[in-house]
Amino acid sequence: MSKQKTADDTAVATRLKKSWLEKARLENADFEKAGFDKKWEDFPDYIIGITKEIWEERQIQTLHHYYSDDIVVRSPSSVVVGNKRVIAATMATLAEFPDRQLLGEDVIWSGGYETGYLSSHRILSTATHAHTGVYGEATGKQLCYRIIADCAARNNQIYDEWLIRDQTAIITQLGLDSKQYARDLIEREGGPDECVRPLTPTTDREGDYLGTGNDNPWGQQYADILKRAMAAEMSVIPAEYDRACALAYPGGQTEHGWSAADQFWMGLRSALPNATFSVDHCIGREDELLPPRAALRWSLYGRHDGWGMFGAPTGAEIYILGISHAEFGPYGLKREWVLFDETAVWKQILLQTG
Repeated sequence: MSKQKTADDTAVATRLKKSWLEKARLENADFEKAGFDKKWEDFPDYIIGITKEIWEERQIQTLHHYYSDDIVVRSPSSVVVGNKRVIAATMATLAEFPDRQLLGEDVIWSGGYETGYLSSHRILSTATHAHTGVYGEATGKQLCYRIIADCAARNNQIYDEWLIRDQTAIITQLGLDSKQYARDLIEREGGPDECVRPLTPTTDREGDYLGTGNDNPWGQQYADILKRAMAAEMSVIPAEYDRACALAYPGGQTEHGWSAADQFWMGLRSALPNATFSVDHCIGREDELLPPRAALRWSLYGRHDGWGMFGAPTGAEIYILGISHAEFGPYGLKREWVLFDETAVWKQILLQTG
């Protein structure tokens, strides 16, 4: 390697570092004005820190402070309003899984002092099914699964949330089946007329956060990829994904390569071929020591009128809430994480078909 090339590469690296440092300085100054506790260094530190406080340090009472009184928390399985119900659900989970850890893999975020913040927090959770609870009799089994939570925050408080946990990964590790689990859950909740209704446009509640993300090109690129795939342009995968891409899909699936990405997105789309696909929130970010990355919250809404991921067509009207993260490298989309709740889809199908 020539001395001139080495010098040029060093100059580029220096300019990038200065750019990142200046960007971080401005973001941190904005964060300091936004009413967050001074113990948090920046917004990702706040998100990771309060998660650890609440779940691992057992400071569950801080949810009175960290979550607004009228927060709307949407998960595929239900819509919960108010921090008191969040506290009850948190305690129930910790009673069933007392050693649960939440390992923050990434926080992809947007916003600022003027608009409020939105974090897309990807978590790897470990837990032992030590006590009887919503997942049935205690099994003592060790679990590992992902969660992605989109949280809107201002003034040191979360006031809107979209939360997806990999329910299929949980129940599979417990030796259960997604469809049967959904059927059993309906019965445990009082039957079809009384059970908790899954998230749909009908059951959703509008919250205070109305943002749609940012205009960073990496978020726009990932949104374009998924829109093209959902428009049946499956050639977008070899065109835009790295051939050695690493993929993490619902059910704890870990896959690699173009064929696996094609089969996943094809299987989803073919089950709901006429459903409306919508990207509802889009973030792109570039940060020092991290690859360019993106976080999308999206939905698929329509009839289960095709063969695919959910078996024989039933004609049931289905709403799927999904959140996806992606990292990009020199050869395209390098890593992808996708979550939606298959058990919530089965619950919708069973409630409509009997």
